[in-house]
Amino acid sequence: MASIGSSISSALGVGSGIDTGALVSNLVSAARDPKQQVITSRQNLNSARISALASASSSLDTFADALNSLLSGTGYSGVPASNDPSIAAVSALPGGTPQGLPAQLQVQQLAASRTLATAPDPNVSATSLVGAGTLTLTVGSGTPRDIVLTASSTYADLVSAINASGTGVTASLVTDTQGTRLVMKGATGEANDFSLTADSAALEPFAWSKTGPNANSAFTSVSTAQDAVILLDGVEQHYATNTVDTAIPYLRIDLNKASPNTPVTLATTEPTTSMRDLMVEFVNAYNTLMKALNTATAKGADSSGAGVLNGESSIRDMKRQLSQMTSAALSPTGTYRTLADLGIATNRDGTLTLDTKALDKAMAADPSAITQLLNPSVKSDSNPGLAGLMDKVRDSIQKKDGPLAGAQSKYEALAKSLSEQLEKLSDQMTDYQAQLTKIYTAMETRLTALKATQSYLQQQIDAWNNSDN
Repeated sequence: MASIGSSISSALGVGSGIDTGALVSNLVSAARDPKQQVITSRQNLNSARISALASASSSLDTFADALNSLLSGTGYSGVPASNDPSIAAVSALPGGTPQGLPAQLQVQQLAASRTLATAPDPNVSATSLVGAGTLTLTVGSGTPRDIVLTASSTYADLVSAINASGTGVTASLVTDTQGTRLVMKGATGEANDFSLTADSAALEPFAWSKTGPNANSAFTSVSTAQDAVILLDGVEQHYATNTVDTAIPYLRIDLNKASPNTPVTLATTEPTTSMRDLMVEFVNAYNTLMKALNTATAKGADSSGAGVLNGESSIRDMKRQLSQMTSAALSPTGTYRTLADLGIATNRDGTLTLDTKALDKAMAADPSAITQLLNPSVKSDSNPGLAGLMDKVRDSIQKKDGPLAGAQSKYEALAKSLSEQLEKLSDQMTDYQAQLTKIYTAMETRLTALKATQSYLQQQIDAWNNSDN
């Protein structure tokens, strides 16, 4: 029969080694883990959706930008060319396709700069003195610049001061077997002609007037400042330099020789890549984009097999707008107005198929019309070209108040909400853990007190038993 002491020990669990810290931790985990797992799973799915939407938008940008870059290249637009580069050479400028070609050009006059030179003097060198005083240099209608020289100033000092004046006029000392001469040269263009005035007799040899040399000037004019004069399709135009960038958009014209009454034809060479190649590349790139969207929105047998954007209306809208490209008018008139007219058809999954026989037939019937349809030399709202159409679709899909932007905002807001839910759960579990710790700490205190009472009672019982014996 069990003693009274052993029964009390058994009831109090004395010596059971209960780890109240582990018990509290387990209770908190049991309350927190299921809720945390639900929130975390939603976070993972939401993050995947945000990433997939960003990827879809980025892929659309990549497709549109690549198409623009492709069509702006010389492979599809040709290379600007001159039939007489010795008179005028041409090259394409970045940013667009030269417009208005072919054109007829005549170079009536090249741009030139005012160049002055003194007579060669064997008694002059860089260290020779030039005299004291002030030379005033004036370019066109600009602000006069004073060049102050002292009694110790040399020809080298004069050259350095002119070059440092910031007027665009350069000076140099040229020495050959005849001696040394001072040469001054301005920028090309009539407006860049220059003059020099002297305030002392010592510097009079360096004075020069635009209308001619001063009485005591040592300078001779080697060339006169003048503008380039061209006739472009019969219209006279003047330029300060022999490099013309503004006469024809996106075309640089280098004037190399004046040849009045000699027409030069500026034109564009034939594209090295055909519109057929363009259509093949377009369909392939379009199908790559559409297949990626199909994968993201795929329906699975269960949630684990479905695409992360399954059921997302913004992607359905993107696919819808892309699919409408085949029927969108690229030209308001003509036999061939849409991509469908050129043999492009839409499959059930949204991808495209190109009927190359139909395209070849259209190209053979009117190649110029097909080129202008897909890559017009002058784009407009009614004739945007393939790249322009793609830009319109992209702008519509990515507009600020559109479905795609709305979906991105929705998932970003959900991401913030889920983070807040996790923080709230963490705070709740921290409070719950504190409450449990308080409860079990109090229990341990009471158990300790009971244990002391048990020990005392055990001693009394043992004493009673011994006295009975």
